[in-house]
Amino acid sequence: MPALAARMSEVSISASVVMTMKARELAAKGIKVISLGTGEPDFPTPLHAIEAAHKAALAGDTKYPPQDGSPALKAAVQRKFKRDNNLDYALDEIMVANGGKQCIFNAFMATLDPGDEVVIPAPYWISYADMAKIAGGKPVLVSCPQNNGFKLRAEDLDAAITPKTKWVMLNFPNNPTGAACSRAEMQAIADVLKKHPHVWVMTDDMYEHLVYDGFEFCTIAEVEPALKDRTLTVNGASKTYAMTGWRIGFCGGPKALIKAMVNMQGQATSGVSSVGQAAAAAALDGPQDIVRERAEDYRKRRDMVVEMLNAAPGIACHKPEGAFYVFPNIAGCLGKTTKAGKKIDTDTDFALALLEEKYVAAVQGSAYGMSPYLRISYATDTDSLREACERIQEFCKELV
Repeated sequence: MPALAARMSEVSISASVVMTMKARELAAKGIKVISLGTGEPDFPTPLHAIEAAHKAALAGDTKYPPQDGSPALKAAVQRKFKRDNNLDYALDEIMVANGGKQCIFNAFMATLDPGDEVVIPAPYWISYADMAKIAGGKPVLVSCPQNNGFKLRAEDLDAAITPKTKWVMLNFPNNPTGAACSRAEMQAIADVLKKHPHVWVMTDDMYEHLVYDGFEFCTIAEVEPALKDRTLTVNGASKTYAMTGWRIGFCGGPKALIKAMVNMQGQATSGVSSVGQAAAAAALDGPQDIVRERAEDYRKRRDMVVEMLNAAPGIACHKPEGAFYVFPNIAGCLGKTTKAGKKIDTDTDFALALLEEKYVAAVQGSAYGMSPYLRISYATDTDSLREACERIQEFCKELV
């Protein structure tokens, strides 16, 4: 068999995908598995978005779309950035992609040369580092410890930036921790970035509307307008509007960067589903009450999950500001043995044993760059969450 590309040795299979596959294998055997490993809203797509897609299809909007996005969706994105983030982007500073993930991929492919460094606060979404590697870059991880609420410290960022740094990635509210930065904390980060004009700034704001307890979201180009001409603001419909399967992401940034990204997308996928774009435009321009209502549901789930996990022996769970994840520390469970006789030496051991013995799927923190933790998604119904947390408590009580 002919050889695969050498770059494939740098690319790992997502741990969340692996755990989801294992959970499905057990479920196929008739076992009731509760999956807390997938970052996907359990709510339905808003009806008015679905109706807009249907209407567009019936009207014949089924041809190849523009590579950078339909005029209607780009205009809706323009209004969204102004309404939610106080950011003014011209239409040629906006592009639409197949999910926020492709925005990031396009940007890396359009800008990274071999050896360029990408500074990534850790814990981090698994794909950031792999996408940087595929594009020839070198991920540089900066630890964001729990004693700082899993947030990026300005001094740590400053120490990580070198002449080879091409990008700094920001993701707050964060996947996997749910941590979000206040305006003052974001300003401190911005002050560091102003000192390094050779660095691009990318902010993945996918969870911007999922913040709780009165927390106010902010994005870096809004906080520090001086950075706007080298910042790529990435967002999408997936988390806010429960539209993961529609694959609609979008971003705003400097005209020259967007043009290069559109060119890159033209070689990879061309434009994005025309009916999906119609749905996303309707979601962005439609009633936003549903977003706030669902965020309140997530807050209630977060509070329940944090309380129940903290009642499990050996687990300490931080209460995050946003997203729909918690990132509990399981250090108190290491070195022990499960009821079935499996030794728990790592968070990977914990996650696998939890799935095999209690049929609860979660993802080990090591996959996100920090151990010993567990990423738990509470984007599932309350009854299932409660039962899952009871199973986790039982699992921990049985450790010896």
